[in-house]
Amino acid sequence: MRHARRRVVRRVTRLAAVGGLLLGGAMVTQAAMASETPPASARALSAPGTATGTGAALVARLGTARTAGDWIGADGRPVVAVTDSTAARAVRRAGAEPKLVAHSMDELKSATATLRSAPRVAGTAWSLDYRTNRVVVQADRTVSGADWSRMTRVAARIGGFVRMERTQGTFTTRLNGAQPILSTGGRCSAGFNVTDGRTDFILTAGHCGPAGSIWFADNQGNQQLGRTVSSTFPGNDFSLVQYNSGKAGDGADVVAVGGGKGVRITGVADPAVGQRVFRSGSTSGLHDGQVTGLNATVNYPEGTVTGLIQTDVCAEPGDSGGPLFSDGVALGVTSGGSGDCTTGGTTFFQPLTRALAALNVKLLVSAQNTGGARNASPAPAPSATQSAVAPSAASPGSSAPVTGTAQGETLLARLTDTRNLGPGLLVIAGSLIALVATRYIRAEQDRKAYQRYYSATWG
Repeated sequence: MRHARRRVVRRVTRLAAVGGLLLGGAMVTQAAMASETPPASARALSAPGTATGTGAALVARLGTARTAGDWIGADGRPVVAVTDSTAARAVRRAGAEPKLVAHSMDELKSATATLRSAPRVAGTAWSLDYRTNRVVVQADRTVSGADWSRMTRVAARIGGFVRMERTQGTFTTRLNGAQPILSTGGRCSAGFNVTDGRTDFILTAGHCGPAGSIWFADNQGNQQLGRTVSSTFPGNDFSLVQYNSGKAGDGADVVAVGGGKGVRITGVADPAVGQRVFRSGSTSGLHDGQVTGLNATVNYPEGTVTGLIQTDVCAEPGDSGGPLFSDGVALGVTSGGSGDCTTGGTTFFQPLTRALAALNVKLLVSAQNTGGARNASPAPAPSATQSAVAPSAASPGSSAPVTGTAQGETLLARLTDTRNLGPGLLVIAGSLIALVATRYIRAEQDRKAYQRYYSATWG
């Protein structure tokens, strides 16, 4: 009976070892293929001054009285809204596509100023839709019929280019990125790492907590990250969390996108209407969509925030402060919105260039192409925009490993990560040792059995 049990153990061990060899071989093969073939998301940042840079430069040159914004067309070409044929010819000569519209940027901004001067109604928002040459006013389900009627009358006095819409969700800040950061006030998501040249900080949403808030990396409050040293909300929606150590550490230029993976950040810019963008947060992970409006105003229950980026990317509570980016270029941090990632919705973001300028800090970006460990972004110009590609061709950016996430990463996720050659080799080595060990044990048992047999026969 004892010999039968030993045979079963040896067979199970051999089968496990063979399975380990197959698994390890597959892991090594995948890692080798991943290292030879760059991922589709590994896309170099285009040189500034093309595509949307062209559109922004034309708008600046022609002026807000003759233009009404620019955006990225479906083919990736810049489109500029103009109010006269002379401006249209100038746009065409510059290689962009003109679109004649009835209302200039000055008129659109005058309309939003009128809306802002009216009595504030929580649960409403408005933004400039460059592509339709309209101001779009939205009201969530909390807005009463009387308030909606009053706002409709204000819009009617402005003109027919103000469009009124009711939404099903509720405009809220997304309190409760990509990495989770926790305090007594709730859970938010880290945005981007920034520096003032002496100390490093996390830049996240202002509504996440006032100055003095203490932040942790775990629910138990054992891993203290830092303290909020500056917070602006409402009006704007950004804050700085100073690291306890004063330094962000390795991976400061990477934002997490889930599954132990990240995207390397290479620069900072302002987005364009129509641009495909990506958002990461500690609740819902990575999602993408398009920029649908700029200079948006949102009347949250806690107060009004202006100058936001409006998108159709979904977000959920806990995603607040998480990063918005495209092709490795940082664009903003999550402020709030309506809906969720099941039904969809609208999400607003604090523009990063505006936050960096107000806080007098610079983004920590990848310096892999310059031979350094890391680098601080130059102070962004107000009109800086990312070079465009066709919206459908945009990607999050170059993939990179995420450091400091072991608490949320399972052993299986680490072993099956296709970028890791080491785990596959370890599995193969362990399986070979197990096979050799079982063969050695079997040989020793056969030798001892042989000795016992002949000892009994000839003894």
